[in-house]
Amino acid sequence: MTHYYKFIPLPRTLIWGTEIWQISGVKDYETKVEGDSESLSINDIVRSQKAALLGEANYQRFGDEFPLLIKFIDARQELSIQVHPSDEVARRQGKPRGKTEMWYVMESAPTATLYSGLKQKITPEEYEALVDNDTICDALAKYDVKEGDCFFIPAGRIHAIGTGCYLTEIQQTSDITYRIYDYKRRDKDGNFRQLHTKEAAESIDYTVLPNYRQQYTPVKNQSQLLVECPYFNTAVYDLDEPMQIDYSELDSFVVLIGLKGEGTLTIDGETISFCGGETILLPATCKEVCTQGTLKFLETYVIS
Repeated sequence: MTHYYKFIPLPRTLIWGTEIWQISGVKDYETKVEGDSESLSINDIVRSQKAALLGEANYQRFGDEFPLLIKFIDARQELSIQVHPSDEVARRQGKPRGKTEMWYVMESAPTATLYSGLKQKITPEEYEALVDNDTICDALAKYDVKEGDCFFIPAGRIHAIGTGCYLTEIQQTSDITYRIYDYKRRDKDGNFRQLHTKEAAESIDYTVLPNYRQQYTPVKNQSQLLVECPYFNTAVYDLDEPMQIDYSELDSFVVLIGLKGEGTLTIDGETISFCGGETILLPATCKEVCTQGTLKFLETYVIS
């Protein structure tokens, strides 16, 4: 039984910057197993390993498609103001599922900002007027961000990554993005990029919260839970001492996303190198991981 999988990252250059898809089961954008002569994709591995890879409950829930998309995002310009539908809304719109996601900010520009959520109560009619007169950003909560900041973006929450942000995004396996506003930006052919006004209007959650940043106190050498939701649980580890992580009772695959530092992981007795910028998939059969070195990484898995 294979103790771990690494995948060939899939870079995508976009109008605002770059995305590196670390692990993806999205149709036509599936990442391939690193070092595999047969060029197997992640969904090939799922089809072959089934519950041994995903976990029994997850395989019953997701079938032969890997349920998470993991990205590194480097924003050199603002991304569009956007929203994603819930599973229920997406299915009404003829899509297989919606998109809930989270962001963990890595070392970014000192001026990096982002939008997450509404800062004031607005009606659907007011929303349409704000989009029409180019003032929708005035209704959004804007944050100055730094390394270690974390934001949970459930389906329906208006959001946008700003210039200078470098972050990890963990999300459902879905590439649905409804653009609300795009700063009157033109594509390489001189055309305004498509907006999805109707679909976005059907997707927005108008709930207003006092703070959209995940609240936690960074600690060394222990697991720190950041996000817990039906689609993924994510914790951060900031280690400068060896640690033993027990997965023997977890009925799920685990993804480890290297943020910075370097060291080794001993996975059920097999030792490999691990450093910032790397992403590793551990199958649900994994029992134990022992770390050595100075390492900071995210751990994410799904409890069905």
